[in-house]
This record gives sequence, C-alpha cells and structure tokens, in this order.
Amino acid sequence: MKHFLNYREARQLAKRRLPRSIFEYIDRGTEDETGLRHNRNALDAVRIRSRALAGGTVRNQNASLFGKTYNSPIIVAPTAFAGLVWYRGEVQLAKAAAANGIPFCAATEAIDAVQEIAGASDGETWFQLYMWEDENLWRDLLERAWNCGVRVLVSTVDTVVSANREYNVRNGFGMPFRFGVRNVADAAFHPRWVLGVIARYLAAGRTPSFANYPGAYRSSIFAATKHLGLQPDLNWEHMRKLRNVWKGSLILKGILRTDDAIRAVNLGADGIVVSNHGGRQLDIAVAPIEVLAEIVDTVGAQTTVIADSGVQRGSDILKLLAVGAKAVMVGRGPLYGTAIGGMPGASQMIGVLRRELDIAMALTGCEDIRELNRSLLEMP
Repeated sequence: MKHFLNYREARQLAKRRLPRSIFEYIDRGTEDETGLRHNRNALDAVRIRSRALAGGTVRNQNASLFGKTYNSPIIVAPTAFAGLVWYRGEVQLAKAAAANGIPFCAATEAIDAVQEIAGASDGETWFQLYMWEDENLWRDLLERAWNCGVRVLVSTVDTVVSANREYNVRNGFGMPFRFGVRNVADAAFHPRWVLGVIARYLAAGRTPSFANYPGAYRSSIFAATKHLGLQPDLNWEHMRKLRNVWKGSLILKGILRTDDAIRAVNLGADGIVVSNHGGRQLDIAVAPIEVLAEIVDTVGAQTTVIADSGVQRGSDILKLLAVGAKAVMVGRGPLYGTAIGGMPGASQMIGVLRRELDIAMALTGCEDIRELNRSLLEMP
C-alpha cells in the first residue's frame, strides 16, 4: 500500500487504481458540480481566530453520541458500492472504523449485508435506510439490522428522486451496469482492480450484488434484475412511521432548513445530519456550514446535530464542531483509502483526519473538543 499524507494524495492514488466509472461515482457531484465547489469554498471561507500559548500537551477528541463514547467525533458515512472499490470493501471500512474507535454506518445499497458487516467488526455499526415502496420489505431489513446489534438508524431524506448525475449515464454506471467499449477498455487498463476485486468475488462463488435486498430482488449488478422500487412519495408521515417502528436511535440525514429540523425533532428524531449529500443531489443547494449555526441554535438543545459534505481536512471538522455540530460524517476520504489498501488504507485516512484535527486543536488553543465554539471563528 502506498503511503499518502492527506486527502488529495489519497484521491489521486484512488483515481489511478479504480476504473473511471467507479471512481467518478464516488468522486463527482451532479449536473454542473457547482455544489462540490461551493461546499469547498464555504468551508475555506471560514477562518480561525486562534488562541496563543494554549492547547496543552495532549488533546481530547472523545465524543459521546447516543449513549456511546467514541475516540473521535468522526463517523464513517454510509456509501453505496463500497464493495466495488475493494473486495468486501464495507467490511474493510467497518474494521478500519473499529480500529480507530469510531462508528461505521453501513448503507442499504452495500455489497456486503449488514449482518456480515456487523459480524466482521468489533466496533459500532450503524445502518442507513432507503425506504422501499413495499413496507414489509424494509421492516424485514430493519429487523435484520436490529438482530445483528445495530442500534442507530440513519434515514436519508434528501433523495425523493434520483439526482441528475450525467456522468453515470455516460459511464454506464446504472442498474444493471451497461458494458460498452469505453468501460470494458477502462477495466482492462486496471487489471489490479479486476483481479483484486471482481475476480475475488467470482473465486468466492459470488458476484457483486446489493446484499441487503430481499432474495427475490438480489442479483448481480451486471445483470438485469427485478425492480425494487423506493417509496415514490417519501414524506414526513413515512418518517413518523419509521420512528414508530424503529426501537433504537433515529437520525434523519439531509436537513438544510430550520423548519425541517423542527419537524424532525417533533416526530422524535434523536439526531439530524445537516447535509447536502456531499454535493451529489441538488447542485444548487446551500453548503451545510452556511446554515449549521441557525439549525444548532434552533434544535441543538433537543437533538444531536451532526454535519457532513465537503470535508477534506481535520480543520474542516474543527470548523463544523466549533459552529455547533456534535460530530462529522466523512464519506469520500475513507473510500479513497479503502481503494488504496483495504482496511489499512481506510484506517490510514481516518488517522490522517484525526491527526489533522489534533494539530488544529493545538494551534487553535483547545485541549478538548468541547472547548470549540464560535468565538474561534471568523465567518464570511
């Protein structure tokens, strides 16, 4: 595994190792990708008023979330297709998160089933749900998740329709995958990925599929499959029903408005994620850091506020925490690390972010993440 020092270096290494269609699925945004640039610019626009001669010799990053204490306020975000960047990629990510004492959130559209992921790691596994149109099917999935020890459920609420990701169409990245001259040639130019990922699945007697799907809908991602429809009119009543069904902690991910945050609290959500889906849904959405303070001030005393989108450095995490988030989800970085070297690569990327956060805390003059507040920030 090649060593990397930061997010950008990890991204470049992952780009070399992955076929274009898979890398772009992870890396890119939607439409004109102004959202990607805006997330980055919004975080960069926030500057720090650092304290001199403070920070101590040892910093404390411990964060308490939903009755558990973790080594850092970082959560590995749910991402589809992680099992295509590395053989059993979701398991590798879960192990890396456990090694760093932070939670891993498994996705509905994972290549490994939630019970396989939770069983392979001694860390804390959360689960992200896309609600299918057939209620019995998603109820069965939640029961599977509960039975394997999942106690924190994340419901994604900013995907009422599929985003306009035109590059996926060009790359044939859909369900099922479409094979053309370009992506076949691209795979041929990445023999290490073919042998290390696809060939290993085949050698194990399986082809990549959405392992959390019900058996009747679970087939190879390379073959036509029986359609499993998402809830077509997803709304707040569905979230209320989900709250009644799920016995553990419930988080709604994809909140960007205070009125939506209030609705989430009123229906009993234990947490929200202030998120624009990493710039992958609505290209013209606001950046989370632009609305985070208002949302924290409105509902922060009543629910756990988490943030994500655009995070590349530990200093980005520090800024979101200083505004008022209790923790930060990171998605692309750990996936790049996984693509480079499986569990060690993902663990290295998480370690990079933790080290950068530690340095930023020291130079900001904070010994504990609970000391981070808006007095440290110069907002645009």
